[in-house]
Amino acid sequence: MASQTLRNSTSETARLPSEITQYSPPGSEFPAKIVEKLKNNLVFRSKWAELNGAMGDLGTFIPIVLALTLAKDLNLGTTLIFTGVYNILTGAFYGVPMPVQPMKSIAAVAISDPDFGIPEATAAGICTAAILFVLGVTGLMQLVYKLIPLAVVRGIQLSQGLSFAMTAVKYIRNVQNFSTSKSGGERNWMGLDGLILALVCACFIVVVNGAGDENDEIETVRGSNEQEEERFRKVERLTKMVSTLPFAFIIFVLGVIFAIIRQPEALKKFRFGPSSIKIMKISKHAWKEGFIKGTIPQLPISILNSVIAVCKLSSDLFPGRDFSATSLSVTVGGMNLVGCWFGAVPCCHGAGGLAGQYKFGGRSGGCVAALGAAKVVVGVVVGSSVVRVLENFPVGVLGVLLLFAGIELGMCSRDMGTKEESFVMLLCTAVSLVRSSAALGFLCGVAAHLLLQLRKIGRNRACSRGVMSA
Repeated sequence: MASQTLRNSTSETARLPSEITQYSPPGSEFPAKIVEKLKNNLVFRSKWAELNGAMGDLGTFIPIVLALTLAKDLNLGTTLIFTGVYNILTGAFYGVPMPVQPMKSIAAVAISDPDFGIPEATAAGICTAAILFVLGVTGLMQLVYKLIPLAVVRGIQLSQGLSFAMTAVKYIRNVQNFSTSKSGGERNWMGLDGLILALVCACFIVVVNGAGDENDEIETVRGSNEQEEERFRKVERLTKMVSTLPFAFIIFVLGVIFAIIRQPEALKKFRFGPSSIKIMKISKHAWKEGFIKGTIPQLPISILNSVIAVCKLSSDLFPGRDFSATSLSVTVGGMNLVGCWFGAVPCCHGAGGLAGQYKFGGRSGGCVAALGAAKVVVGVVVGSSVVRVLENFPVGVLGVLLLFAGIELGMCSRDMGTKEESFVMLLCTAVSLVRSSAALGFLCGVAAHLLLQLRKIGRNRACSRGVMSA
């Protein structure tokens, strides 16, 4: 009996180390879940499609940062590094191609106003970010998102999409001077930045991508004999092969090659190494001018297009991956409260960038993370000297990329089911476009929605009284 007891205790002791190694405290699962989530968020759904999608936002990013660099001496190297880091972090956090775009209203004021420089733009970005951060942390942004009617959100999206498309057509048709933000004469048909090049790129995208419907089917009638069946299979294979071409990536690479051919001396002006990163010094006057001229017009655009519209669009494009207005507001505020102090351009998310990257094939956070990594590498290796290539990039090609991004964003507004919803959406769109003010369009859309609801309530009461009297 004693020997049996000894053997049992020995076996229990032998098993003890393995049981100890198998046991893990509850908190130890947390890092593993985080790592697993990051892997899922950053994994490429399709290698070429994700790289292709990364090009979808460049139609807005390049013209704005190029104009600020040429007109106001923006530190392009620092901007590339910080926006690249933003791309990587948002891709890892959200798991979808969440864009990082310059704040357009602040950029427009900086380009057009000679007294509004980089310090004023930085102050405007910091003030806008602080307000968005507070709205997000307190939960007020989520409350606003729930109260805004869908038709008004669709109106904002449609106006932004049409605005992108009209700007794109201007890029394609006319010569652009980004340093003054003005259009010149009509673009020549021939040349490395001619109309023919832009039209060929547009046709190439249509042939490869069609209308962007993932469920496109080959409308071919199968034959009754082996020869026709073989012909059908060849057509099917060819169509699938063409549809997998990374068209936007190819177009961007060709644009870079053409930019170098147009100005070979640009390569000689490259200075290797990152630009110097310094903390911005902002005077009291710059804070005042930045808030009045930059923050006030930018804030409604950031709330409506960078947070509200992006929330709705993400739920449309990625069912089951809904993001709260709180998280988007906090990320926009957080990245600018850090980066702007070092001279990076004020940035936000944008429904147009999300639609563009989705249109070109972006489906995961790996799409924007790859774009962010490329930005960081360029910013570290050549810094601001990359502007020598970008200023010779074919503007008509950028216009083509921006055109399809705008169309994709506008097409998200096709789900209005009633005439009343369409009325509110189109009214909001028209006012936003004519006055170039998303805030004014938003107010008109909300007012129209409320009046229609009051009218409906009044008619229902009148009908109920008539029934009771009868």
